[in-house]
Amino acid sequence: MHSPPTARRQLVEGIACALGAGLLWGLVFVVPLMLPDYPPAMLSFGRYLGFGVIALCLAATDLRRLGELRREDWLMAGELALVGNILYYLFLSAAIQLADAPLPTALIGTLPIVIALVANFGDDALPWRRLLPSLGVIAAGIALLNHHELSQLAAGRSARDYWLGALSGLAAVAAWTWYPVRNSRWLRRRPALASGTWSIAQGLATLPLAIVGMAAAGYYLSAADRFDFPFGPQATRYVGLMLTLGLCASWLGTLLWNRASKLLPTALAGQLIVFETLAAFAYAFIWRGALPGSDALAGIALLIGGVILGVRAFRRADGP
Repeated sequence: MHSPPTARRQLVEGIACALGAGLLWGLVFVVPLMLPDYPPAMLSFGRYLGFGVIALCLAATDLRRLGELRREDWLMAGELALVGNILYYLFLSAAIQLADAPLPTALIGTLPIVIALVANFGDDALPWRRLLPSLGVIAAGIALLNHHELSQLAAGRSARDYWLGALSGLAAVAAWTWYPVRNSRWLRRRPALASGTWSIAQGLATLPLAIVGMAAAGYYLSAADRFDFPFGPQATRYVGLMLTLGLCASWLGTLLWNRASKLLPTALAGQLIVFETLAAFAYAFIWRGALPGSDALAGIALLIGGVILGVRAFRRADGP
């Protein structure tokens, strides 16, 4: 039997929100390539300083609901801000600049598998026999995309930079495995939390961390004469891109993901991180001015097919 209409609407809305979040998050993979002269710390703290300032402006429109948040909500927002925002993008930016975009993108591409596996040990677990087929197809798609991307590794990268980039990429995977699972479970504990309010709260929690981090990075880089603090050699581009990431990838992406997390089982939402992977590859191809090869196209088709299988598995689970 089919899912009830309400459940079907929730599924469609949740997938649409996850798609929107993925398209916005994919932007974070190309910005470090657009600002190659900027240290990872300036990219991470700049992005989240932009997020915090935007959240501060938006807070005036949501004072009542923000005032209803409990102390534990703010503590959780701080945890999510530190791990899922600051540390994640710090590690990702470092990985991209050390090892070029293909390797970190390939590592981050494993997130749909890793998150879905971790999340399926929670309360809303799906029987493994229903979950594993979609994960297997997604894994095959990731393998094909990784084969294509790793063949694009830039020549001239030192072994030290390559391995440091790989370690940074793995650290980013760990941070962003923790974030969506923890965030989703908190939202399920606090169903009255509005997605927009929770997005603003995370931005407000991020702001002091970004200010302290930016100040520390500026002091270190200026003392070492390694960077023209605060805006660097391309000030207009830097400020514009940081505000773009703060508004689009951080605030709006977080809002959409919060909504998806409330509507979808955590293990399904984890699989839908694949939209971020697809967006990152698409933006990388656009930045390079290249068309995807046959391996990449086959990988993309498998990723989309895996998502369809995953959605069907959860729809069956919702039925009587």
